[in-house]
Amino acid sequence: MLGSVADADDALQEALLGAWRGYAGFEGRSSLRAWLFRIATNACFTLLAQRPRRLLATEYRTAAAPERPLEAFVEEPLWLEPYPDDPEAHFEARESVELAFVAALQHLPASQRATLILREVVGLSAVEVAAALDTTVPSVDSTLQRARKAVQERVPKLSQQATLRELGEAAQRELVARFVAAWRNQDATALQALLAQDAKFSMPPIPNWFDGRENVVRFFRERVFATPWRLEPLRASGQLAFACYQGPEFRLGALNVLTLRGGTIAETTGFLDPTLHRRFLLPER
Repeated sequence: MLGSVADADDALQEALLGAWRGYAGFEGRSSLRAWLFRIATNACFTLLAQRPRRLLATEYRTAAAPERPLEAFVEEPLWLEPYPDDPEAHFEARESVELAFVAALQHLPASQRATLILREVVGLSAVEVAAALDTTVPSVDSTLQRARKAVQERVPKLSQQATLRELGEAAQRELVARFVAAWRNQDATALQALLAQDAKFSMPPIPNWFDGRENVVRFFRERVFATPWRLEPLRASGQLAFACYQGPEFRLGALNVLTLRGGTIAETTGFLDPTLHRRFLLPER
């Protein structure tokens, strides 16, 4: 709903407090589950009304030239955040936290966002969703259709989960090894071989981002690989990701999430916010 782990924590706290305070008045006219989701959804609605829509860096402004000086962090809570991976989650659940899907959700009106999540991610029935949102089943059905159409227009045809399954574990391991080696060896040519022609690279909360393999590789060659790096593979938002440690002391500098298209990297997003790193429980060095 919110595109932010921090905002989700705030909403969860408000929902639990609201449920605790309101439980004595629960009359059982809906299931307890639907009642709890109603409270949680209303907590999200309140936050959405107070805070700006979360964005990917590529949605914030047009691409920059790689020789342009990097701008300062944009400190406002604007940026979409990745979600710590749950290795026990089924692939459908992982699809629900992929960056492209969550980014698409942020463009929906709050009611459409809630309806789509409650029906297709949480798995409530139309009757339960109607009770949770204080509306009717026909309204839930029509809202869901509009939400599905809007999201389908913004997400790739293949989810990252489907892409990873098609790629297979052996090819995934090879791609990870080559990506890690390219950073370790400061080898822009090796990185170039992994990127799609239209690859993008961004690094929120810095607003600069780069479009096209040539521009991305130039930025890495001249700026990123000016210092040594060590990478530790992990998963974030159901996608391949890396904790990136910058030398010479190899302190944590970024959480880098890859978006694949077939066997190539279509997008790499380096999340630089130390607060976000702590939510992933990543070691500082």
